[in-house]
Amino acid sequence: MDTIISPIALYLICVLGAIGLALALPRRNKIFEITGGLLLAGSIGLAVLVLGLSATESGQPLPNFFFYPFAILALGASARMITHPRPVYSALYFILTIIASCGMYLLLSAEFMAFALVIIYAGAILITYLFVIMLATQAPSSASEQLIDETDAVAREPILACVIGFVLLAILTTAMFRGIGDLPQPTTAQQQLAQDSVLINLPRKVDRILDRAGVLQDHERVVRNDDGTAALDIANRTITIENTDLGTIRTVGPDQWPDKLIAGNLDRLGYNLMNDHPMTIEIAGIILLMAMLGAVVLARKHIELEDDLKAAQAKKLGESMNPTVEAGKA
Repeated sequence: MDTIISPIALYLICVLGAIGLALALPRRNKIFEITGGLLLAGSIGLAVLVLGLSATESGQPLPNFFFYPFAILALGASARMITHPRPVYSALYFILTIIASCGMYLLLSAEFMAFALVIIYAGAILITYLFVIMLATQAPSSASEQLIDETDAVAREPILACVIGFVLLAILTTAMFRGIGDLPQPTTAQQQLAQDSVLINLPRKVDRILDRAGVLQDHERVVRNDDGTAALDIANRTITIENTDLGTIRTVGPDQWPDKLIAGNLDRLGYNLMNDHPMTIEIAGIILLMAMLGAVVLARKHIELEDDLKAAQAKKLGESMNPTVEAGKA
């Protein structure tokens, strides 16, 4: 960890960031917000400076030039997303944070993650957020921020939230830096075997690749085991193929193994999500659905309340303008 950043510097940056963010959260007194914003910006600049100096002293190459604007933009937009008093603007800053994160993923050659962030978060999930915000948030009657609802104008438990958030950030960062050195360094062959092992669970993908490579003949496919996996020997690079029409079986050796028969990042990620974490995906969808339904219920209550107030006000005005009704009551 010392080769990347000093632990004292890391914890000092977390403390300064927590204090700055706690002061910058929405409140009626704008002086504290400005002071907190400056302190938060100073902690971000200090983090960039310390990381750059540590990399220079240890002889490690500095990150790509584009990393710095993307990182500063992501941190600044995420801080403004939390501190802005208007939820709609917070959602827009959330988009900016996603776009900056996509830029850093592109620098890491993780194009799929960058596209997934744009499509899923900036597309589907953010539209759901905006839908909920438009239904559940009551717009002020003028441009004055003093008329914003109290739940948006003033942060609730800002100190406790910032302390918990930055303590978790410090713990996770320390665990990540200390765990990097303990990770095994697999050889290229071991890494390739581990990646291609996913193909055993994707027999139809193997059929398509073999068919396009001209390895399969008519009515042929890869043999399926009893558990539905493909009969592949990744280590020896052999494939067992069966003819469903004639009932014959043959084996394809390494010399006929197609070059494109490899497991890419998308294959491994998709299999991991759908095989190891299917319930997580379902729970995420249920949470978004419940948030949308809750927003509809809240918006309906607001509409009914406004209609009742309008009806009562109209009745009151009608009685005040009709002296006959007032005389009858007297």
